[in-house]
Amino acid sequence: MTHMEMKNPVQKHVIISTRKPLQNSMIQQTSADIMPSNEERLENAKLSSGRRKGRRRGKGAKVEQLQEPKLDLSMGSHDSSKGLVFHRRPGYGQLGRKCMVKANHFLAQVPDTDLSQYSVTITPEVASRKINKSIMAQLVKLHRDTDLGMRLPVYDGKKVLYTAGLLPFVSKEFAVGLAEEDEGTGVAKEREFKVTIKFVGITSMVQLREFLAGKQVDTPHEIIRIFDIVLNQLAAQRYVSVGRCLYSPDIKNPQQLGGGLQSWQGFYKSIRPTQMGLSLNIDMSSTAFIDPLPVIDFVAQLLGKDVFSRPLSDADSVKVKKALRGVKVEVTHRGDVRRKYRISGLTSQPTRELIFPVDEKMNMKSVVEYFQEMYGFTIRYSHLPCLQVGNQRKVNYLPMEACKIIEGQRYTKGLTDKQITSLLKVTCQRPRDRETDILQTVNQNGYELDPYAKEFGITVDEKLASVEARVLPAPWLKYHDTGKEKEYLPQVGQWNMTNKKVINGSTVNYWACINFSRSVQESTVSGFCHQLVQMCKISGMEFNPEPVIPIHSARPDQVKKALKYVYSAAANKLGGKELELLIAILPDNNGSLYGDLKRICDTDLGLISQCCLTKNVYKISNQYLANVSLKINVKTGGRNTVLLDALSSGIPLVSDIPTIIFGADVTHPETGDDSCPSIAAVVASQDWPEVTKYAGLVCAQAHRQELIQDLYKTWKDSQGGTVTGGMIRELLLSFKAATGKKPLRIIFYRDGVSEGQFYQVLLYELDAIRKACASLEPSYQPPVTFVIVQKRHHTRLFASNHNDRSSIDKSGNILPGTVVDSKICHPSEFDFYLCSHAGIQGTSRPAHYHVLWDENNFTADEIQSLTNNLCYTYARCTRSVSLVPPAYYAHLAAYRARFYMEPDKPENAIPNCMRTSNESCVRPLPALNEKVKNVMFYC
Repeated sequence: MTHMEMKNPVQKHVIISTRKPLQNSMIQQTSADIMPSNEERLENAKLSSGRRKGRRRGKGAKVEQLQEPKLDLSMGSHDSSKGLVFHRRPGYGQLGRKCMVKANHFLAQVPDTDLSQYSVTITPEVASRKINKSIMAQLVKLHRDTDLGMRLPVYDGKKVLYTAGLLPFVSKEFAVGLAEEDEGTGVAKEREFKVTIKFVGITSMVQLREFLAGKQVDTPHEIIRIFDIVLNQLAAQRYVSVGRCLYSPDIKNPQQLGGGLQSWQGFYKSIRPTQMGLSLNIDMSSTAFIDPLPVIDFVAQLLGKDVFSRPLSDADSVKVKKALRGVKVEVTHRGDVRRKYRISGLTSQPTRELIFPVDEKMNMKSVVEYFQEMYGFTIRYSHLPCLQVGNQRKVNYLPMEACKIIEGQRYTKGLTDKQITSLLKVTCQRPRDRETDILQTVNQNGYELDPYAKEFGITVDEKLASVEARVLPAPWLKYHDTGKEKEYLPQVGQWNMTNKKVINGSTVNYWACINFSRSVQESTVSGFCHQLVQMCKISGMEFNPEPVIPIHSARPDQVKKALKYVYSAAANKLGGKELELLIAILPDNNGSLYGDLKRICDTDLGLISQCCLTKNVYKISNQYLANVSLKINVKTGGRNTVLLDALSSGIPLVSDIPTIIFGADVTHPETGDDSCPSIAAVVASQDWPEVTKYAGLVCAQAHRQELIQDLYKTWKDSQGGTVTGGMIRELLLSFKAATGKKPLRIIFYRDGVSEGQFYQVLLYELDAIRKACASLEPSYQPPVTFVIVQKRHHTRLFASNHNDRSSIDKSGNILPGTVVDSKICHPSEFDFYLCSHAGIQGTSRPAHYHVLWDENNFTADEIQSLTNNLCYTYARCTRSVSLVPPAYYAHLAAYRARFYMEPDKPENAIPNCMRTSNESCVRPLPALNEKVKNVMFYC
């Protein structure tokens, strides 16, 4: 089908005529326009190993890796230096009950005086920012009162220095001596550096003033960055700096995470431009550090076993080597001489077998003898390997028992599930406690006494910003008319299925069950399946009480064989009809079983599956069964609930004309993985006007590439003709097939984009949407609203009065539906914070929505209300969720797709490997089976 052939002469309101075509409103962007993200995040690292997403997201793609999109767009004329101007705020929302909340933003007042910028050249060149800063600190210490004219500069650790006034010279060279310790030999050496400071220019504050006043000027990234550097200068000397977060064991006592790790508390700090002026955003944070233990104690904790009397196994040695590589230690066998080294490896032999040449004549001596004779140190645990320090040319051996880990080293490798659970317990704070800690942090930072803040004339308010908010009303939900409760108004963001039936119950006639858990008897599985079937029927589904074939038991390592057997056995018995659902009972700790099962079912067999853990089979609860029945219903093509307004044409800019709502997300590999592809997922609503069912598509793309490459694509067929395709085009066609109508409006929720990537993502992906539409019909250009959704930010909202029960939920958080679009939001662009969910534990994090492009002319009330109402339609539970469902579903689909990759196959062995522009090879994911593609298989 190459065109959306659709004759509908009555609907002449297809495209808003006042809209500027994209080709007249975009121009190319130079790489210099892209600024680094203001949202460098720590949480990525601390959750990376357990997440999400294999998920989701290791860190976001670096801007430098993004390719400049090649767009054939004409040059437009704009006041901005960028050709594409983000949508301006159309006004403020009025809907909902007004209230006051507090935000963890502190007003930072800055002077109007211009700042001076200088370039810094250090010779010999040093790669380490830390060393560069030490050199500059020494220079300022020696020359501030003389050559620097009493100025106290701030330095970014690279090439730039700023001052609050002119220095007494245009260019000057300084000689600075610095004692450095060689990490290979541990010997301290005095090094001489030549530092040249040269005047570059004046940084004017005019652009910042105009920007904060809401005028349409480019974001003054440089000025904001300067003030960030100023307020970070003193803190970086007191704390361990990790991105925008600062940590110390003195803020709160470190908590043990197990495995030789401990959590340190710290705080996130960033200057942000807001409607109230510059704001200092401060939030609490925790992450894992290596416990500063004697190395031998660390190894014992890491392995969880006695290492003092038994040698390490090969597997243990690999684990220890991986954990210790790159860690800095100091020796403890030389009294007050505490030389420091960085571990490069582990010896393959135990210490007692190690010998080395002591002179040029290659006279050999054992490590045990050397330490005894040289230092009078008796090695007690000679069965353990030695640490290797230094480089390959000159390797030094250090016994584990003679070394102690240096304090303050962040653990950057993956955490175990148990460690993640421990870390989350530490970070989970009630709102009142979090607010107290934030205020205490601001007080401890003492910005009024900060010499750098004083030098640059910055003052920081010590009170949280008080912000006007509104609590949006919850939407009425429609359930089936045969239930006792046909319509329901949720209270405080949650409800249940009691007396309700799903609005569209699916039919499951043919199902089977596989039991992969050895500890569960067949009778127990049978009883569980019976209760699950009953719950599905109570919920409003039609469900055959008996499976097609008897329950099949199989070993977890035989998943492929078991699935193929059950599938073919059911097909044989059904005589041409197909199995509709597989229920799988899995062990609680099932390794790769879950992923293997989903990959085979989703891509090979085209079989909808529902996995249940052993613990839930033994401990059956009605709430669990009800939630599983909701998942089964949408996976098999049903709908659980819809917005009542959707059925009465009451949703502005959705109900009036056929509207498709997209959700898109890209998930990246875990921190430390430098080769696995990123996974992009796009979902789109397939029902109108209900907008509740979402079909999903996934694809693999280059490692840490944030732009979704397969939104629109073209390729040559075997005859040399051009074929068009891509995820947008396919989902538009499936909407047409499902509804009989073509979408006349597009709403696109895009998750996972940092602020520094807004412009390029919009430029590339909006163009892809346009091209996908035009490939169906040349004149088909439905108006698009493009909304960025962010959860990985640090703004928190607190009740003005924690004792006022009417303004908080059970967890002490602000009420679901609380929306803020003033004061702490962008000075001129169209953004808002929405806390759409009720808190469970900890402090709720509102979602941040940024409307970058809007050809549908939403008012603030319309987009805020639509977004909030959609959060009540999430299929997997009876709660309003924290993220708009299409974006949530895209995240789930991307997470699921990571299981489709088969990591055991090398890239060069894949014949259909896709080459990216930088020649990296991306193995395509196996295609989703047609039978699962149009249902919510990812739920």
